[in-house]
Amino acid sequence: MNWKDLLENRNRLFWLAHSAGWFGFALVHYLGSLLHDLRDIFVVIIFLNAYAGWLFTVPLRYIYQKVWNLPPLKIAVIVIVASYITGVLWQIVKNINYWEIYKHGYKPDFLLMYTQSSVWSFYIILSWSGLYFGTKYYQMLQVEKQNVLKANTVAHQAQLKMLRYQLNPHFLFNTLNAISTLILVKENQTANSMVTKLSEFLRYSLDKDPMKKVCLESELQALELYLAIEKVRFEDRLSVNFHIEPECQQALVPSMILQPLAENAIKHAIAVQEQGGEINITVKRFANDLLIEVADNGPGADIVDGNLHRESGVGLVNTRERLQALYRKKYSLVVSHNQPSGVKVNIRMPFELT
Repeated sequence: MNWKDLLENRNRLFWLAHSAGWFGFALVHYLGSLLHDLRDIFVVIIFLNAYAGWLFTVPLRYIYQKVWNLPPLKIAVIVIVASYITGVLWQIVKNINYWEIYKHGYKPDFLLMYTQSSVWSFYIILSWSGLYFGTKYYQMLQVEKQNVLKANTVAHQAQLKMLRYQLNPHFLFNTLNAISTLILVKENQTANSMVTKLSEFLRYSLDKDPMKKVCLESELQALELYLAIEKVRFEDRLSVNFHIEPECQQALVPSMILQPLAENAIKHAIAVQEQGGEINITVKRFANDLLIEVADNGPGADIVDGNLHRESGVGLVNTRERLQALYRKKYSLVVSHNQPSGVKVNIRMPFELT
């Protein structure tokens, strides 16, 4: 049995803690008895008293389980009364043990003497009750904390999956629309080439778990598939340049993080210019961060508070939300003007290796 299983099993944990606590009580009293000149028989009394305490406190567990859901004031009254009664009974047994064993059958003149020193026993039992409730409340808080974490994890995963799969219909619509146009103008060979590349790209996209990050090398291969599809449409009008530092090839990035940025640049920088345009993709490392830049030389756009006024799709919005979900505050996404013309998107995220 490992410790995790033990701690998760409340019944086993109770008996272990209960027994260990009373054994510790006996051990402390034994060590204390060494300071006094007591006969060896006193050790028997110590362990008999500890065993009696072990027995008397077991029923308290079931009493407290019954009253657990009562109002706090009632619970407090029941705990005090139950602890006092248990403490008195335990003290009677301790006195009998002491008198019968250590005092050779001594009998007190008054029956009330059997309960002497009950206050100290009441304090011990009340401390046991406090530890019991403290442990139960701690376990309850831990369960609630685990439930909250589990709920947050499920919500977080659902959000990531939603954002991740939101890209496929968006990209698929644009590509199928282009294929339909090619078929209408009788360019069947070109349309067939686009369908083949589209199937390869979608296979890659669907094979990747949206909850996991991928190495940049795989992401670049997926991007090249996407760009190959777009080059069928734009031919020489689309030019793409990659500037990737070698040490960044194995860096971890969110799957399909580059494609929407490239698609956004193609839509607003390449497609709107008769002569086409150029896209530059740069990836490098700076200290503990991975820096990604996607820049175009299109006509530019109005940028307000780091957002594009032209942005009407899901590209940048989706990318920002995915980065927020994955990295919280450990990322940045900045949209700015490119020089001499166009727009560039800069992403900073933690540098992580596979």
